[in-house]
Amino acid sequence: MSDLLDKLFGSSARVRIIRLFLNNSSDLFNLKEVSRRCNIKPSIARREISFLVKIGLLKNKKEFIDTLVKLKNGKVKNKKKKIEGIGLNEFFPLLEPLRNLFLDAVIFDKEKMIKSLKSSGDIKIIILSGIFMSPVGIGGQVDLLLVGDKVKKVKLDNVLRKIERDLGREISFVLFDTKEFLYRFSMYDKFLRDVFDSPHEKALNMLKI
Repeated sequence: MSDLLDKLFGSSARVRIIRLFLNNSSDLFNLKEVSRRCNIKPSIARREISFLVKIGLLKNKKEFIDTLVKLKNGKVKNKKKKIEGIGLNEFFPLLEPLRNLFLDAVIFDKEKMIKSLKSSGDIKIIILSGIFMSPVGIGGQVDLLLVGDKVKKVKLDNVLRKIERDLGREISFVLFDTKEFLYRFSMYDKFLRDVFDSPHEKALNMLKI
């Protein structure tokens, strides 16, 4: 389905950008942030943002946020700070149909994701929850629970960043080594109970729990 969206909307970069703004509808981003979050070149991000602004899905915004400023006399004063960036146009006429198309189902290649996660070390359990069970992440404290040994943290971080890029939002995850997980599991650990009591999927279960 992800490939179909790419073809429908002209490019994978456009799809990533649309998904980023739909998943972070109240946030403002600058060009550098969009480029980093979507893992695309700034020149491509600039071109796609320009197009999406032109058709009205995105727009330039200015907002004022409250910040605390420490004065010379040691007192703290509340001050308005202006921030500028690109944000979602909440009045775009096709916004709700777009939300339904992009967010009603989480679009990702599960087999490819499992393979990528396993490449980071001796991964024995992969449990999907949160965002992977619902587009708004209802019912899960974490999105991803991993159990494994000899995990290369840098490799895992790279894999997770790619997953976030494809989903268009940040994910929360927990990693346990096998010994700690089995101990917690045997003690009916509250955190694990909450995960297993919430909607979830055992994408990989080498420990047969």
